[in-house]
Amino acid sequence: MRNVLPILTVVAVLLGIWVLAVVPMNIHLAVDQAQRDGVAVQPDTPTARQDVGAVALALRNPAVLSATYTLDRPRLPGPQQVIGELWRTTVGTRITSKQSLVYHGWVTLSATLLGFAMGTTLGIALAVGIVFSRTMDRSVMPWAIASQTIPILALAPMIIVMLGSMGIQGLLPKAIISAYLSFFPVVVGMVKGLRSPDAMQLDLLRTYYASPGQGFWKLRLPASLPYLFASLKIGISAALVGAIVGELPTGARAGFGARMLVGDQYGQPLVTWAALFAAAITAALLVGLFSVMERASLKRMGMVR
Repeated sequence: MRNVLPILTVVAVLLGIWVLAVVPMNIHLAVDQAQRDGVAVQPDTPTARQDVGAVALALRNPAVLSATYTLDRPRLPGPQQVIGELWRTTVGTRITSKQSLVYHGWVTLSATLLGFAMGTTLGIALAVGIVFSRTMDRSVMPWAIASQTIPILALAPMIIVMLGSMGIQGLLPKAIISAYLSFFPVVVGMVKGLRSPDAMQLDLLRTYYASPGQGFWKLRLPASLPYLFASLKIGISAALVGAIVGELPTGARAGFGARMLVGDQYGQPLVTWAALFAAAITAALLVGLFSVMERASLKRMGMVR
């Protein structure tokens, strides 16, 4: 309960800010809609309403405040609207339907998992090389850091166009973008973890004439697990972002990115917000899964109770 209460407090504060922000964001639209429905509003001309601040307009028209939470195409949807759209597109829609967020979520998740596997494998391999080779430490690590200075929004279209010219389309380009974002935290965390044993522990291994391989498997790798799991949780979230970003430049027809594009192009903010929250929920579930795996692994090794 002590761990859950701070999280619930932060969520409640953010939810309260969201609810309050709906009124000033949507009040102009609600007043316009009320006037079209024949309801008297103040001020009563579009030009005059544009000259009045959102808060002042809301105070002059308290009767239309509730309408700001029920607009079909609001600037900022209310929480109940987003929850309703999420429910409709997950529970209320067949999984095989192109309107189902479960269907679109699987499309994005498949690219995420493939890219994450590629990025994690590459990251661990580079980390081992950096720790055991001074040449790689001096040559590879600076380039790994420099690679993260390139904005992914600029790099993603280049990757997709280049691979498309080679006839490679679909899942693999998105997975490569996911791998690009996820490998770096794994490299940094794994390097830190493999170097975490102190000098006394390393000297003890040398005293027993342990080989470098035995030192890796018996000391360095077990000591790196807490760092590795922390990196994996960051990496899986980055991989999901990469998969969504990879869907945007191609005008994809499936995936969370595709749903966001549909909402933006057709003026349906509820579709965009539902896809956004579905992506956030997916990321939270993935991170939670790795947290469970981390606790089980560390508990088995005696690192946690």
